[in-house]
Amino acid sequence: SLLTIVSLLSSSASGASVVAIDNKIEQAMDLVKNHLMYAVREEVEVLKEQIKELLEKNSQLERENSLLKTLASPEQLEKFQSRLPAEVLCPQERDPGAAAPAQHSGGSAV
Repeated sequence: SLLTIVSLLSSSASGASVVAIDNKIEQAMDLVKNHLMYAVREEVEVLKEQIKELLEKNSQLERENSLLKTLASPEQLEKFQSRLPAEVLCPQERDPGAAAPAQHSGGSAV
């Protein structure tokens, strides 16, 4: 934690050699790195779970939508589609970049 880092740095400040100070700084940096990596891994797990839940919800909604379309009459479908804004019916025509999520290049260190 931050207190450990401060104590490592302050204990080496009283006349210790440059090498000892460098070692303390390196230890403090390792503690910070380990803490950040743990926090990032924890956040990644939360995000993976949220993605899983959203994919399941999306799949469920797509099934419901398909079922509703098969049960609706052509008149009902036409009436419903006439009420939708253009960007809902044809999102690719308005902004092609908005339809697909941005792809990140490069690997992950996690």
